[in-house]
Amino acid sequence: MAASNYSLKVNRDLLDPKFESYRLSLDPIPTYNVELDAAVEEVKLKDTQYTLEHMRAFGMYNYLHLDPWYEDSVLFVDCKGRVLNLTVTLDSALGKPKEVYRISEEPGRCEDHLCSSLSLTSSTWAALSDGSGHLYLLRTGKRGDGSHVKWEPLFVEDTGEPFTILHSVSHVQAGVHTVEVLLLRIQKDSQEATGSGYYVSLEWITVSSTNQMRKKYEVTKRRLLRGKSVPHYAAVEPQGKGLMVASEKPFVFTHVDGRPVELPEPQVMEAEKIEPIYFWQQTAEDITVCLRMPKGLTKEEVQFRLSSDDVSIGVRGFPPLLEGQLFASVDPEASAWVIKNEKSLEVILQKRSEGPMWPELVMGDRRGEFVMSDEQAALIHERLTHLTSEDMNGNPDRDKPPCNSQELEDCDGYPEDSFTLAHFDEISLKPTQVVNLGGHQYLFTVDVDPSEMPCLCIRHDVDALVWQPRPSQPGDMWEHIATFNALGYVQASKRDKKFATCAPDFSYASLCECFRRTFIYRQPSPVETVLFNRKQGRQVGQVAKQQVASLDSDKAILGFRATNERLFILTSTNLFVLKVNNN
Repeated sequence: MAASNYSLKVNRDLLDPKFESYRLSLDPIPTYNVELDAAVEEVKLKDTQYTLEHMRAFGMYNYLHLDPWYEDSVLFVDCKGRVLNLTVTLDSALGKPKEVYRISEEPGRCEDHLCSSLSLTSSTWAALSDGSGHLYLLRTGKRGDGSHVKWEPLFVEDTGEPFTILHSVSHVQAGVHTVEVLLLRIQKDSQEATGSGYYVSLEWITVSSTNQMRKKYEVTKRRLLRGKSVPHYAAVEPQGKGLMVASEKPFVFTHVDGRPVELPEPQVMEAEKIEPIYFWQQTAEDITVCLRMPKGLTKEEVQFRLSSDDVSIGVRGFPPLLEGQLFASVDPEASAWVIKNEKSLEVILQKRSEGPMWPELVMGDRRGEFVMSDEQAALIHERLTHLTSEDMNGNPDRDKPPCNSQELEDCDGYPEDSFTLAHFDEISLKPTQVVNLGGHQYLFTVDVDPSEMPCLCIRHDVDALVWQPRPSQPGDMWEHIATFNALGYVQASKRDKKFATCAPDFSYASLCECFRRTFIYRQPSPVETVLFNRKQGRQVGQVAKQQVASLDSDKAILGFRATNERLFILTSTNLFVLKVNNN
């Protein structure tokens, strides 16, 4: 895969540096319960499904599906093969979930069958897997009118191997109706002698109508991707022109319509090192940048622009040497530049917030080199002395062990540096944009606007940031649209966390544990009474609330979805509805 060539641009207007904490609220959350006629079939992992990827893909599967086109409507599949729908209009008068489709009276199961999976393709179409290798494309009609019309299968295919559906979209071009479906499998790798012996396969299938009446559908294209980790996020563009994948290990296209894709030969890295175009140092208060410049440069030839969040430095008549969004805000009035020895430019940037050290100068720019001062090197050496020794420590339990990983908090663990978000072009099958997400933990995926791609939420420092993919804007392909203050840090302390999500209007985020407990984190809202922060001596105008709900059930939570007003929680025998907001 291509190296990282893009960086996510944080909208600093959506960050709250003065956010303090969530305050526990004891306000009750109305909870309603629907007992199911038949249990949700929880598929247990088998002895052969022993890898971490099996657990991520199947052991942590969300059995509950939210219909983004019709508010407060959820669907699931029970052990009888019935696709059941519950649409809430009045919480105190919940009816039984109604059957909209039945896979079979007694679903035939292959030996390695998986859980049934469902994807709402459009307002009138759905894609369904029976967990045994059959793919169904169903015309549902308008699902939100309350009539519960039986769904009509217009395409059925036995793919031969079990899979789960990750995503599907529907679009019409030149009068031809097309459905794009993305399938996931974990398959045995007979050629791998080391490692787990499994790899992850993504199959992107295009199914199109073949006549004017749209009654006959057939596969028009198949594409296979291969990787070594289950993607955190994978979705097809609304018009099927590309694919986005966020994963800890890269994916590559291997086959198109059964024919192998010619992979480019790996390039041998040159031994010579590319010289950096700038050097930079920092203290707790400021940043010093030194750029190479043409000899004999005058101050009239210098092009220098600086705002609190962006910088552009260059020579008149040439492209900027350094340009982009700064890692953090600076004070332009207190910053300055000067020409040194007629061949370099020295820039002093005053940090707006003293203390935090920057991991990079300009977001995504890897052409510079950080130079540590002698004082910083000595301080770090002093802090790390206890971790190293010239003598072998044959008994690490004696005195103080060199390092105890059990003392690390959960929130100190980050994905490895290869964690990337990539956009693949449908024609070239190559990544056009790659973002390095190393150090940014993936949290959850949420459908905000059904006409757009699903959003993904990742941790940024202590916050949780929601990003909306914009494939039609190559220059700004991922937009920061919402922030949940401190949620990145808070969720890391929940050791039994199973699912996380948020409301489409971002009014709250929620986490649930494997059993019983659900945590709700609301956005800050104005307070009715006067509150003061004693430490800072200022009045507090807004408070963010945390609420905890405990279900009256000892069954494992199998499904978890949120709408603007309600939380839906599915166990094997019950569907719980929590009234979170009164809109």
